[in-house]
Amino acid sequence: MSANTKAPENLLKKLRSGHRYVITSHINPDGDAVGSSLGLVRILRAIGKGAVIWSRDEPPKLYRALAGSDRMHLGSEPPAGFPDSFDGAIVLECPTLDRCGLEEHLSDLPVINIDHHLGNEHYGEVNWVDTAAPSLGEMIYRLSQGLMVSLDQETATALYLTLVTDTGGFRFANSTPAAFAAASALVTEGASPEQVAQWLYESQPESAVRLLGEMLQSLEIHDGRVATAVVTLEMFDNAGASPSDTEGLIDHPRSIAGVDAVALIRQVDEKRFKVSLRSRGDIDVEKVARQHGGGGHRNAAGYMADGPIEDLRPKVLSELQAALG
Repeated sequence: MSANTKAPENLLKKLRSGHRYVITSHINPDGDAVGSSLGLVRILRAIGKGAVIWSRDEPPKLYRALAGSDRMHLGSEPPAGFPDSFDGAIVLECPTLDRCGLEEHLSDLPVINIDHHLGNEHYGEVNWVDTAAPSLGEMIYRLSQGLMVSLDQETATALYLTLVTDTGGFRFANSTPAAFAAASALVTEGASPEQVAQWLYESQPESAVRLLGEMLQSLEIHDGRVATAVVTLEMFDNAGASPSDTEGLIDHPRSIAGVDAVALIRQVDEKRFKVSLRSRGDIDVEKVARQHGGGGHRNAAGYMADGPIEDLRPKVLSELQAALG
């Protein structure tokens, strides 16, 4: 397993002592965030606790097949009974509290911070940060062991999906022995690799495929080693797509032979852009993202930036070229 093999006792004690929790993760949730949240809800309910997932943003359409995804509370307005009927907020995958986009509300509750990202600020009353973990869902699996919860098929599937998405289908450097050990255990518990693969790779909405076509027209390769691409508001309109259709787009330029670093610049509104960065090996894009108030992992990171795109794209390219050394 990872460097820290067990969930800490103070976390287990805190979870056992409360009655109801709100669970949240970062803005624009990905597979790890969604699967971990859904898995944790089911684990808490198995020990008799109440739990509600509150996500500021809607998850990508790919994850709607996961059990419980239709019962998430979405948007900036708190769920019913908040904060008085909750004993704590469990914040997943957020190195800083403001990454969840709900920080103004969550300050009303004790915060439990569970994360595997570099640069976590340990802002919780209880903090469990394991940067060696291959996915947050792998940590949630270990948490279930600490709480002595046997997983059902739906919970095992949600946590298995986190491993597949965060390791790139067990292709990235975080495909550690811990990742394979957890995957084996989750499949034993009933997770279906075939079903998860079908959801992730063979259930794309038409709008996402059309958006890929729009993005590929913007693709530029620089010196054979850096790829940049753009998704504008106009491209969303042309494809009939939404932000949730961008999940996995960056993997296409990343797959080009010889490319070691990739930037996908997605327009959020007239002035704001989300910059997603990917790299191979020792090329550290987390440092690039951190310089702009973002974060992530060495080979996968991101941040928000102001346009216009004509100025932003050359700047991002320059920083990635510098990261190549």
